[in-house]
Parts: sequence; C-alpha cells; structure tokens
Amino acid sequence: MKTHRTRSPRFASLLLVAMLCFASAAQAGPPLICHPIEIGQARSLPWSSYSWNLSGSENYEVKNLVRDTLEILGPEAPVLVRMETIRRATLYARKDPMVAKELLARLYARANAAEVAGHPNALAWFDVGYLAETYKQWIGQPWMRVNKDERNPAAGVDGYAFVKTAITLRGMDPQMEFAAALITLSGPQDEHRQYAQNAIVGGKNDSLLAQNLASHFIGPQTETISEILAKN
Repeated sequence: MKTHRTRSPRFASLLLVAMLCFASAAQAGPPLICHPIEIGQARSLPWSSYSWNLSGSENYEVKNLVRDTLEILGPEAPVLVRMETIRRATLYARKDPMVAKELLARLYARANAAEVAGHPNALAWFDVGYLAETYKQWIGQPWMRVNKDERNPAAGVDGYAFVKTAITLRGMDPQMEFAAALITLSGPQDEHRQYAQNAIVGGKNDSLLAQNLASHFIGPQTETISEILAKN
C-alpha cells in the first residue's frame, strides 16, 4: 500500500487558521482558567457554574479538595479530565491558601517519588506542571488579588518544564499536546505552533479533543475542526 506523506491544501489551511485562532485566544483571558474543558460524562470535581467564575452556588467543601483531586487524577483519567479537574481545583483552592499550597506539594511529591523510585510517571509530572501554570494565571495576580498579601504557591515553579517532561515520557499524546499549546499561547511561538499542530492532527481520531479544539478556537462562522478533518 502506498503511503501519502503530503496533506491536502484544505488540511494545511485548517492548520494555519486553527493556529492563528490559538494565538488570538490569548486575548480572551487566562486560557487555563476562563475556558472550561469539555469532558463528557467523566467524573471531575463538582461544578454547577456555567462559566469560569465561582458563582456562589457551589457548596463544595474546600477542605476535601486535596483528597478528592488526587483521587480523580488516578492513572486511568484522560488528560482532558485532568485539565478540567485542575482548572476547577485552582478556582476552589483560591478560597484557602493552605489548601492551594498542599495540593501543589502533594502532586509534586507524587511525581518526585515515582522519579526517585526509577519509574518516572508522565501523568504525575503533567499534573503538577499543569497545576503550577494554572495557579500562575489565577492566584496572586495583581488584577484579581483578594487581598494585598495573596501569594501564589507556584511562584518560581517552572510548570511548563514539567509538562514538557511529561510529553517526552508519554510519547505522542494529542490531548497533552493540546494542554501544552494552551500553556504556550504567549510563547515560545515555535513550540506553541508545533504543539497546536500535533493536537489538531490528533483530533482526527479523538472526537472529544476535536470538540474542545473547535469550541475553544474555531468560531461559529467556521467549520469545526472535526468536520474539516473528516473530509481529509
């Protein structure tokens, strides 16, 4: 069977348009916070708001956040579920600085313990890295400080480096590439473009990822990524 190494002009145009949309999304607010990740019927932290902001209708006990988050972020949880769970955890964690600090510490300890034991865990490194980058977009930001003494427990932590380590360990994982593309919206641009391309190509075989790509970065006037991929 002959393998075609070239892609159609339509597919190439999709990549260009989608990556431009990725870049423009940086103007819509903190991307790891303001845009929910669609996870279907998968389990995550309880949530009743339809936006990024806590509406006051959530009655979740933040004291249970560390336990519940660690339980959800088990080895079987897909990356998209991990992203949305970490997004919700970050919003909740801001209510209690000690809980926020403990969650980051526990995720790091889990990843580091596996590393020391000689069994590096890609998902564990992803979790602590993605949480650190999400914290940076929400906790301690001057424009959103609850009080002048609010501190970000992830200050000085290179979460992006941990996510890159996770991608190296994991191999080709389009959902993880999608996460890295969100993290790098403001740069480095070369890496961002590569992550975005890998995520988009992977969306051909992952309907939920394609749905997230479409809802985040393709406007209603444009065909969705999944529709265009289906034609190529």
